[in-house]
Amino acid sequence: MPNLPLSILAVFLPLSLVTIGGGQSAIADMHRQIVDVHHWLSAAQFVDAFAIARLAPGPGSLLATLIGWQIAGFWGALAATVGIFGPTAFLIYGVAHIWSRYEGARLLRALEKGLRPVAAGMILAASYVLIQSLDGGWLARGTALVSTALLMLTPVNPLLLIASGAGCFVGLHMLALI
Repeated sequence: MPNLPLSILAVFLPLSLVTIGGGQSAIADMHRQIVDVHHWLSAAQFVDAFAIARLAPGPGSLLATLIGWQIAGFWGALAATVGIFGPTAFLIYGVAHIWSRYEGARLLRALEKGLRPVAAGMILAASYVLIQSLDGGWLARGTALVSTALLMLTPVNPLLLIASGAGCFVGLHMLALI
């Protein structure tokens, strides 16, 4: 590859501009670009990077930095970070100025209401892509869906769900059922 960091930058620059609702909204397209189009990582490697990025403190968009690091080391991490954060940082500066100037205007309220379902749809698409990429088959997908439902509907501690899921996998593996 002629210049891998520049290729990484070219992938993440446009992704930065579609992060409506936060960095997690770009995960589906990030997966498509990194795994399906460029074949820089496998689906399992992408999910592993996602899990590590979610465990680390800081914004979820640091997934881009981690992916860049895995693909091309330091320069890949730098390119991915600049690509995912740069355009949005400049754009938000201008948007914040306009928002404060026309705060409460009917057009801005309508825009906010209209972008909510877009953000929700993009986050659902990211969830779908991640669930499809899980290693572990139906058991892993079922565990993810049940855990999500429990987190949304009950006040259960996420650490309890992680421990329960791990315990189920270990127990089934010991019984040689998976």
